[in-house]
Amino acid sequence: MKIGVIFPQTEIGSDPGIIREYTQVVESLGYDHLLVFDHVLGVDTGHYPAWSGVYRLEDQFHEPFVLFGYMAAITERIELTTGIVILPQRQTALVAKQAAEVDVLTNGRLRLGIGIGWNHVEYQALGENFRNRGVRSEEQIVLMRKLWTEESVNFSGKWHTIPHAGLNPMPVQRPIPVWLGGGNELVLKRIGRIGDGWISNVRYSDGGNPLEPMLEIIHSSAEEAGRDPKDIGIESWISARDGSPYDWVAAATRWKEFGSTHISLNTMGAGFTPSQHIDAVRRFKEALN
Repeated sequence: MKIGVIFPQTEIGSDPGIIREYTQVVESLGYDHLLVFDHVLGVDTGHYPAWSGVYRLEDQFHEPFVLFGYMAAITERIELTTGIVILPQRQTALVAKQAAEVDVLTNGRLRLGIGIGWNHVEYQALGENFRNRGVRSEEQIVLMRKLWTEESVNFSGKWHTIPHAGLNPMPVQRPIPVWLGGGNELVLKRIGRIGDGWISNVRYSDGGNPLEPMLEIIHSSAEEAGRDPKDIGIESWISARDGSPYDWVAAATRWKEFGSTHISLNTMGAGFTPSQHIDAVRRFKEALN
């Protein structure tokens, strides 16, 4: 099982030196991947009093592709993962271009996690359709993979038209792995049909396997599409709010038993300062060892 950490987007601050230190410490400790959440605009809850999401004006988010350009220059080995980019609120060819550039600058160390999101305000601000975001994302994935593997693309779909054009430079990985986030039945079936992996938002449970009913949907959908379910990766997460580093290791062990191929430690929400986030990833690695 691959072991990673979740970049503390909302709590790391905006000091480039702290971001550099955090990133290089994570890589030096031997973590396999660094996963970054995505959000473009924060909602002013003074105008949305019933807003229940965490993505407010007060919640800071660094833009993933720009952040990865910076991280590409200060790392050598660690995989950079979006967990997740909200794909349907972005232009498909531009995302394909940005992802290809990160893949080039990291020499093939990008894993692109995508999702469809729930924030209608952000969709409106970015000029994209919120209502058809799920089905439209499938065409986006198909088109991105063509752009990453074909020098000249001639594509005419329901929402996209590319008349004999292509990316340059092309990515190192052809195609870049596309993992999908989410947990409803439509998303799970989509993962089985076309996803390289699933970035799960399921919380750890002391009971039975919380992934089992969802994995059944993914695997049956994969088999119906003529795919081997074993080829689909599973990313789960554990929270630093839950006990000690040894409790985190115990949870990671359980996720592995549940079938996860990747695990990430989330240090947000535990009241940490930037330096304490760095200390937490050190303590988790020491406990693992």
